[in-house]
Amino acid sequence: MSLDRVLVVDDEPQIQRFLRPALSAAGYEVIEASTAAEALKSVATAAPDIVILDLGLPDMDGKEVIANIRGWSEVPIIILSARDRESEKIASLDLGADDYIEKPFGIGELTARIRTALRHRIRSENGTTQTIADGLSIDTLRRIVSRDGKQLKLTPKEYDLLVMLTRYAGRVVTHKTLLASVWGPAHGEDLHYLRVFIGQLRQKIELDPTDPRIIQTEPGVGYRLVADEDGPAGRL
Repeated sequence: MSLDRVLVVDDEPQIQRFLRPALSAAGYEVIEASTAAEALKSVATAAPDIVILDLGLPDMDGKEVIANIRGWSEVPIIILSARDRESEKIASLDLGADDYIEKPFGIGELTARIRTALRHRIRSENGTTQTIADGLSIDTLRRIVSRDGKQLKLTPKEYDLLVMLTRYAGRVVTHKTLLASVWGPAHGEDLHYLRVFIGQLRQKIELDPTDPRIIQTEPGVGYRLVADEDGPAGRL
């Protein structure tokens, strides 16, 4: 069985020296790039299963690399960067990155995020019915959400919001992306509106809405839907 191939894009030699053996030990095939040009060539020719991308590259900002890749590929992209401003995270995620990890980082967290991103890719290629967590499942063909076979009553907007989060299960979806996708571009800044609907949705799908397991809040950025295999969701 072939190993999942990870493309590590970073111009810091010490990061490459650390990640290659660590990811190899975790069971991945590792390829490397130190510039944006090398990264784009590798995505096109080496067909990686996932890309680990630093934003501070010598020849191009990492956000431009994301935009370029997303013009023709859906390969999962995890940002690994020392930039800790929320604006950088939001911009990267809005451009199509799947996740964002700040440096310094732990290899355990990185490999967990890699596994989640790869599972999301597999799930998106499977059938129309997906089990999420706590017996909750969604059938996008019949537009039915149920728990242990019993149908739950969601409003059309609540359903669309859950579908959007489920489509990108395991990755952060920004406030702007959720609002624009579910309510339209004119509502891209209506954060209070989104929080109200997330609260209503949690009341219906979480076993304990005061301690949500399924819809995780990423403060200042957006929300992440966490399926059973992705681990416990964070608190609001």
